[in-house]
Formats: sequence, C-alpha cells, structure tokens
Amino acid sequence: MTHRPAGGGPPRPFEPLRSVRPHPADAPGDRPRDGAPPEPGTVDPAVLTALLHRHGWRRRGGAPARYGRWTPPGPAAGGASLLVPVSRAFPDRDDLLGEALLALSRSGTPAAREILLSLAVPSDEIRWERDMPTGPGATATWTAEEQLRAAARRMLLAGALATRARAGYYGARHRRAAETALESVLVGPAPDGRHLAAFLPVGTGRPLAVRLHQALYAAREAVDYRRATGGAEAFDSAVAAGVSHELTESLVALVRGTEGARIAVGWAPAAGVPEGCGTLTEPVEFSPGDLPALREAAARYLRAEPSVPVRITGTVDRMRRPGPRGPGTVRLRVLAGAEVPHVRVALDEEAYRIAGHAHLVGLPVRMLGRLESRGGFRRLTGACEITPVQVDDAERDRLLKAVQEHVEVAAFFEEACGDGGDCRG
Repeated sequence: MTHRPAGGGPPRPFEPLRSVRPHPADAPGDRPRDGAPPEPGTVDPAVLTALLHRHGWRRRGGAPARYGRWTPPGPAAGGASLLVPVSRAFPDRDDLLGEALLALSRSGTPAAREILLSLAVPSDEIRWERDMPTGPGATATWTAEEQLRAAARRMLLAGALATRARAGYYGARHRRAAETALESVLVGPAPDGRHLAAFLPVGTGRPLAVRLHQALYAAREAVDYRRATGGAEAFDSAVAAGVSHELTESLVALVRGTEGARIAVGWAPAAGVPEGCGTLTEPVEFSPGDLPALREAAARYLRAEPSVPVRITGTVDRMRRPGPRGPGTVRLRVLAGAEVPHVRVALDEEAYRIAGHAHLVGLPVRMLGRLESRGGFRRLTGACEITPVQVDDAERDRLLKAVQEHVEVAAFFEEACGDGGDCRG
C-alpha cells in the first residue's frame, strides 16, 4: 500500500508489516483512490484538530468558536496554514475541511500523510525514537533502519503474544495467531534509523496497542526496581501486564547501539481512550544503562517458564528411527491441544507402530505428554496413551491425499518400517 500526495516528489510508502492481507484502508469505499484526500463530509473537525496537534501543528489565531488557523511545525512550513472549523455546526464547514484536506494531500510531508491515513481508518499509533550516534553530515549507519524495523516488529509480536495469554516465555506457542494479528499493521519508513511509526486499526489492533502500552510501563517499573534494589522479583509480577522474554529481548534490540530509545502510544482520536488508559501518555524511555537488567530478565524468563501438560491431537508428517525396529521419533502437525504448529515426540516401539498405522490410513493420533519449554515448546516428552482418532470420511480422504503428496514423509516411513514390516497390520 502506498500513500502518495497529489503533487510533489514520490515519498516512501507505508508498508504492511507482513504483505499478507491489505490494510483496512485499502478496502473499497474506506478511502478515496490514488492518494486523494477523504471526503470532507466524512471528517470530524475535532479529530482532524487532535491529529494536527499530535503531529506538532500549532494553532495561531482564527475566528473564536468558529475555526482555527493551524500552521505546520519546523522551517518547512513555508507560510502555509490550514483553516479548520471547530465543529460541523457551520455552513462553510465542508468547504474549509475540503481545502484543508487538499492542502495536506499536496504537502508530501510524512506528518501530512500520517494524518490522512488516520482520518481514513482510525488507528492507534506506536512510535519509536532512538538517539543514534551520527556520522558526517548527521548520517546514520546503513544498518540502522533495518535494526529499528526488526526491533519494532519483535516488540509488536511480543505485544500480540501477550493478548493471547500471559507467559514469561512463549517460544513457538501462539505464534501463528500473533503473526496474524500483525497483518493489518502499517509501518512508515525509517530512513535515518531513528524514527518509526506503526498504525494499528482500532477495529483489529486496539487490544495489541493497549497490551503493549501496559507492558512497556510495567517493564520500565521492573527495570527501575532492579536497578534501585538489586532484586529481580518485579519482573515476575510484570508478566501479568504482558512483559515476557520476547518483549525484553525486543527492548534490548531497540536500545543496543544507541544512546537511548523511547516508545510512545497515541490513541486514535476518533475512537477515544481505551478503558484503564490515560488520555495523555508519556513516551516510555530506556537507556543503555538498562541493558543489563533487561538481559537478565530475558534469561530469567527463559529459564523459569515451566513445561506444560497437554493432550495433543495431530497428524504424523515425519517418522524416523535408526533401524527397522525399536523406538523412534515422529513429528506431529498439531490440530488441537497446543498453540504450536508442530511438535516432535520420542516414542517407544509400540507407540511408534501405532503412529505408523495411523499415518498409513490417514488418521490423526492423540496422546498425553508435557510440552517442554526448552527448545521453544516444540518437543513433547513423556508421551503416553497414544491412540488414533476417528474422523469423518471427507476429512480422512483429505489427510490421505496429504500423505500421498508428501514424498519425503513416505521416504521416512519406508525407512522406519524396512522389509521386516513392523508397521503392517
């Protein structure tokens, strides 16, 4: 998706965090095509005013209780100004709003494009800012933008994971659902590696924004407690607010190599402030001096997260053992029982034979075990009570077709059974 002004040079586009599903702003009827501004009749003057203020515009006069004259920040203003009505109660409101929106669409500045985006689809904003050492001509290293974008994505993913469950360490758990939650997020360019903005549509992304907002403040408080008292127990209670190994690791990646970093959350004016959150939110700041506490917390979460007892249902898609008989290892594609895509399971000879039979006839298997935190919750230990699961004919045909299409799986199974055929019925 690109946001292009009607005139001026071509700006860098806003990019989806993952190019899987278009942002809701791309849906027909949600916004005009070809970068044109929204229709004046769809714009709330109070929302436009709030967005102008957020992006540094200043009100400089105007008829009291009728309209305000707003000028952009910085030396690039060039004397330009916008007349914005204070409400929709005046006859000339659409004319003033139309002129203001057209001027924004022709501005070509990042702030103007972000304002138009927020008007098209109400979105909460998350902004990252890093204090970077500069080179000649106030330049940054060529990897700075890549590092910032990678750290920001890891942080958003940690927030999305925390909306699914509370845990000190997630590993592979809930990752598919968390990545799906990021598909509608838009991010702007970060050409200097110092600033980056993400836009989370209120309809789909507000839970993520709220959870990340709360988690960042909890992480800041836990770091302060660790540095003041030497105790790390504050990080244990911070898990309830969404702090995790994944979040602390993202903060380390954000701050490392900088002189400090800030993260700010701004609520969509059109949707109001979510319950339990303040109207004005100050940026949460982290410095290089916080890195030891953050690294210690990340290791603590990784070490302390316990294994999880589960009853997993899945289809066997790989089998391996060293000889024609004896125990072996299978990989299951998880259908139910755990929020991970695949697990590996070590089975004794009898359980391995049952898994082989189920694989041949296209049936899933169900088993009890413990999902081990070591390795990212990708391994099931202590597997027992393995049994095939009956499915309807259509599902069984689909699973059998999948088996036939996976030549690599068939090769593993042939190797496991050998000529002796302990996989025969």
